[in-house]
Amino acid sequence: MAAWTQMKFQDPASYIMMKLIGLSDYALAIVVVVVLFCGGSILSLYRNGFLFTYLYEAQLIETIWTIVPGLILASLAVPSVNLLYYMDELMSPSVTIKAIAHQWYWSYEYSDKFKVGFDSYLKPLMGMKTGEFRLLEVDNRIVVPLKVSTRFLVTSTDVIHAWAMPSLGLKVDAVPGRLNQLGLEVFRTGVYYGQCSEICGANHSFMPVGLECIPFKMWTKWLWLNFL
Repeated sequence: MAAWTQMKFQDPASYIMMKLIGLSDYALAIVVVVVLFCGGSILSLYRNGFLFTYLYEAQLIETIWTIVPGLILASLAVPSVNLLYYMDELMSPSVTIKAIAHQWYWSYEYSDKFKVGFDSYLKPLMGMKTGEFRLLEVDNRIVVPLKVSTRFLVTSTDVIHAWAMPSLGLKVDAVPGRLNQLGLEVFRTGVYYGQCSEICGANHSFMPVGLECIPFKMWTKWLWLNFL
């Protein structure tokens, strides 16, 4: 999760988030090069006392400063579109979890094979333990297996919400009467936090998302001990 004075993205725990950070770094590098080049050119022209006032056209220069920015934009567009399709691609998920938004809590169902469901509420301040995070802890976390392709189906029963998990690079709207799908494969065990990211009413700020990733054998044991 985010740390105090942190200026970057959260540490990635999914392949999607790794690719998002890579694209962000690539775009930022291009921005830095363009700013330095343009700033240096402007400064050089400003400090240079030599001016040529009889230049009416320069087709070569105009061609260059049209083609080069176009190539730069294309170099940004290609990986962006590639990542967009990668995020929507879902190849034979092994686990399906349904996330249902309510005002102001979440319900989860492992409905593909196990017919298991539970509600997840904000953990009250009086029930929190040392080391837990205020406004982020929940009474029942989603538990997903490590390095297993997982599909999330997200919907809502009342207003529009958004299920978001920054460290996993996930955000999807929960719309009443509609199922939105996203794929996930977590490569690092741990506990991850998110929140509803769509203004949904008075208690919007008190609608966190808690997710825990554990090895597959421990995950099946957790299912049997708690629900089966």
